[in-house]
Amino acid sequence: MGSPSLHVSRPGSDADILAAARQAGVEHVVLVSSITVQTNPHLGPAGENLVVEQLLKASGMAWTILRPTQFASNTPMWAASIRSRETVHAPYTETALPTIHPADIASVARVALTEPGHRGRTYALTGPEPVTARHQVEAIATALGREVPFAEISRGQARAQMAAVFGPEAADAVLDVTGGDVNHELLMVRETVSQVTGTPARSFQQWASENAHAFR
Repeated sequence: MGSPSLHVSRPGSDADILAAARQAGVEHVVLVSSITVQTNPHLGPAGENLVVEQLLKASGMAWTILRPTQFASNTPMWAASIRSRETVHAPYTETALPTIHPADIASVARVALTEPGHRGRTYALTGPEPVTARHQVEAIATALGREVPFAEISRGQARAQMAAVFGPEAADAVLDVTGGDVNHELLMVRETVSQVTGTPARSFQQWASENAHAFR
């Protein structure tokens, strides 16, 4: 019998990884994709994730696809500013996305790999409530027990900073899905985590409390 495997996209060539998994006797792969495949399919990164999903479906192995929304663990990008007691800057400060705790993605993956009924399923995953960038900073401030100054910047200002790190296409895609090109499906809270795991999805406040050390 082959062993199950959890695969997170793009640590290397996805086609090669899938081929090696099949050759090794893997029977079931859980792929962490992105909710943008269904909410913002025109974006470049969404198209890349869709290609990997299609490779997996054509691989001959059983599959489960997870499409999480924005990760709570993206916020350490503010850590240097917070540790230095500088102002945190972000665009689209009133756009509220149902940010997901990474542990909930892992919990769904565990269930999908170890319990019956999840092969051939695609799950869109979100956190339990919409949360804005402003509220994220407030939650981090609460976890730290001190104020964290926060200010909104324009898309152009944010893009200049992000493009220098991620490149212009990725910067535009991130800015679109965090405020510039949102839609009802992207903003929707889903109950998938609790339905699959039997446990309510973790809040951003819980993530901030668990990870306050990253900002001290």
